[in-house]
This record gives sequence, structure tokens and C-alpha cells, in this order.
Amino acid sequence: IPNGLAAISKVPGAGWVQIVLYALFCESTGGFGYNSDGQRSDPGNCGWRPPLLATDDADLRRKRLNAELANGRLAMMAIIGMFFQDGLTGSAW
Repeated sequence: IPNGLAAISKVPGAGWVQIVLYALFCESTGGFGYNSDGQRSDPGNCGWRPPLLATDDADLRRKRLNAELANGRLAMMAIIGMFFQDGLTGSAW
């Protein structure tokens, strides 16, 4: 079984259809920013307050959300770099 970008060509068409349908199901049942009670929620607020991480301080919450966004952007750049390296050399490692 190939790895990296070479594995994309080995997935059968029915597999891609299944992946797309599952992604559409996840997106359509996610609420599009609404909670289960129908009220519009703040971005990143799903109504769950994890212990030791939840805060009522608006500045601290904004700082944590910005750190999460920055880490997500860094992870996206890292995976794009791995894709580029895999396409260039044939190995992501």
C-alpha cells in the first residue's frame, strides 16, 4: 500500500463518494453556528465548558482563541510543507 500522495490514486471511486457523503453529513448536522436550542452562539462556543480551561474573562478567552487559531494555521502550513516535500521527493519523511 503506497503512502503519501501516491495513496490518493489507489482509493476507489466509491471510497471518494463515501468520504464526500460523510463530510456533507457532518457539515449538515453541525448546526451552522446554532446550538441545539436554536440560539445563535459565539464562534468557538459549543456550550461545553471543559474543566480548568473554561473562563468568564473575555480577554483571556480571546487570547486562548487566538492561540488556537495560530496553532491551527501553523499546523496547516506544516502539512502543506509535507505535501510539497512528498510531491518533490516521493517521501514525506
